[in-house]
Amino acid sequence: MKRKWNLYIIFAYSLVIFLWASSFPSIRVGLESFRPVHLALLRLLIGSVALLLIACTTRMRLPDLRDVPAILLLGFLGFTVYHTALSIGEKTVSSGVASLIVSTTPIFSAFLGVLFLRERFGIAKWIGSIISFVGVIIISVGTGESDHSTTGILLILLAAFSESLYFVFQTRYLKKYGFLAFVTYTIWGGTLSMLFFVQGLEREIINASFESIISVGYLGVFPTVIPYFALAYITSQVGTAEATTSLYLIPTFAFFIAWLWLGEIPTILSIAGGVLTLLGVLVTHINENRFKEKLTRDRKLSV
Repeated sequence: MKRKWNLYIIFAYSLVIFLWASSFPSIRVGLESFRPVHLALLRLLIGSVALLLIACTTRMRLPDLRDVPAILLLGFLGFTVYHTALSIGEKTVSSGVASLIVSTTPIFSAFLGVLFLRERFGIAKWIGSIISFVGVIIISVGTGESDHSTTGILLILLAAFSESLYFVFQTRYLKKYGFLAFVTYTIWGGTLSMLFFVQGLEREIINASFESIISVGYLGVFPTVIPYFALAYITSQVGTAEATTSLYLIPTFAFFIAWLWLGEIPTILSIAGGVLTLLGVLVTHINENRFKEKLTRDRKLSV
């Protein structure tokens, strides 16, 4: 797709990168007063209410009944499991490191695409995957020797894997309902799955610090909702591949925001592992785009 760069696209990119990067340190602040499951639930509840207002304003149609089970399952994977595992993981893993580990989502998505969608997985993807997971191992070593840190890293990897399942199996429903409607349905579905943990939430809200409440409110309205709308706009203007490339900047900004806000200083090993992780993802992503471009050119020449 031809690039149509303008100030609106640059602003939309800035929103996506900043809001998603800021979500990682915001989770750490929220965890000072809330249990991880309550943090994830409250975040999704706030986001769901905001999306309900948008859905009513835009007269968004409801999904077909036959699609509801799949939407609920995808909401469970993409939002319930993702946010819960990430929140639990960040109890013992710094926000910057967590953002790096989450960046492995495209690697998991590529593996799942091979298994279920018969997509191509060439040598470059294997190399990129190996580089990324060596990076995750180095991050694990650099984070510390605590078993809790290792468990946290594994939980964040689970979050990334669950999110990749959401991305891989959403295609059919994205085409049918559109990006914004589908995201709305799945966030509602993820919120319904979280209602099992509602007991004790009211007490935590009453006893929570002002900063934690503000952080969770920010998470629910801003990183949970706005970036999806901004990314949808970017995708409509420059295409999916171009739109997602900039997301690799998120860990860098997450580290910077966490340093300014929380005083988190990463270890040298964590930084080295993070660089390797991002390098592996970039190798996979860039090669995939080149393959798609070559395939498109070959098809045009054969017509």
